[in-house]
Amino acid sequence: MRVVPHIAFVAPHFLENTNRYLSAFAGLEGVKLSVISADPASALPAALAEKIAGHYRVQNVGDGAQLARAARALKASAGPIDRLSGALEQLQLPMAEARDLAGIPGMGLQIAQRFRNKDLMKQVLRAHGVPVAQSALVSSFEELRRFVRKVGFPIIVKPQAGLGARSTERVETEADLEALPGLGLTPTHHRPLQAEQFVVAREHTCETVSIHGKGVWRSGTRYFPSPLEVLETPWVQYCVLLPLEAEPTWTKFAPVNEAALQALFGPNPQVTGTALTHMEWFLCEDGAMLVNEVGARPPGVHIMPLMGLTHGGVDMISAWAELIAFDRFTPRARTCAGGAAFFRGQGRGDRIVSVEGVEKAIELAGGALVELRAPKVGQPRASGYEGEGWATVKHPTTEGAKQALLSLVQNVQVRYG
Repeated sequence: MRVVPHIAFVAPHFLENTNRYLSAFAGLEGVKLSVISADPASALPAALAEKIAGHYRVQNVGDGAQLARAARALKASAGPIDRLSGALEQLQLPMAEARDLAGIPGMGLQIAQRFRNKDLMKQVLRAHGVPVAQSALVSSFEELRRFVRKVGFPIIVKPQAGLGARSTERVETEADLEALPGLGLTPTHHRPLQAEQFVVAREHTCETVSIHGKGVWRSGTRYFPSPLEVLETPWVQYCVLLPLEAEPTWTKFAPVNEAALQALFGPNPQVTGTALTHMEWFLCEDGAMLVNEVGARPPGVHIMPLMGLTHGGVDMISAWAELIAFDRFTPRARTCAGGAAFFRGQGRGDRIVSVEGVEKAIELAGGALVELRAPKVGQPRASGYEGEGWATVKHPTTEGAKQALLSLVQNVQVRYG
């Protein structure tokens, strides 16, 4: 790698969250930054525009061939590209394809598919002795029924390359099975579905910083309730908690996490294995630990800023940018507990008609409250499961952070109409 690395960042549109990642790369000393976007260069914020070495507009950032064409153009105008990067899950496969086509170092399509194709992911993990739930990729209802006969009800059915728990359905009866087409889940050869054994367990995450395939830092969270329960109950408020204690749970899981990542990164981790990964895993009642899904990108649901809050106030987005640009990361200890609460409405309407309990929730959360974005009357109903508003907290103790989160989700009431 050259002394001044050239980073090409894929920013679909110059929106608030994307600009935070773009700003993190722009703020690194000794980095040349170019941008590939569906937006014109004129849409860049002025403070960012002056730090950009090159911009190339594409029609579709999800097309690997278009990204490769953009990379070649940026190479001609601004010099060879050392890293092609982007934060969104949907970008991981097209960026990998573009790296292969344009000869850019990093994770190519063969390895990236292990993170996006859930059936392939579990095949690779099983082959390396990593514990996972039983699963199968099914291309017909007969194959789906065959899987049910093997593992029994209930099962989970979802798209092959889903985003988190989106489009995931729990199937508990034959009637549920017959209802899948009405939910847009019909297995075919062209669009197979992932079928998985339903696991009764507590769900955790493990965020890992790896450099050349070796894990150098880990952070864990708890979901409550689980993402699937959140999707199945559209009105439920939910939380992500980052405990202070270095619980035995995460300590015991570290070898499983490392084995899974080494299996997925493949035989050449010097090139593919520098990443921040987001792993969801289950702790079963009998103590078994099962890997569920792994994403080779920064986590969502506010886990990035929460990791910063609970690890001495570091800017984790900037730390991730430094990791990608320079293959370096400074490990940090967790100094407090933290969490995020997400506010979602009840009712059938498409807009918020009332928001109650915010002032009481703020009073009860007290000094633990860091930031709150309350839903507003008239606001459109959110399309994603994150909801229309959120709050973050931190506290010297895990119990204090948990109580602050509960005071928020138990008191803020949002209704649609």
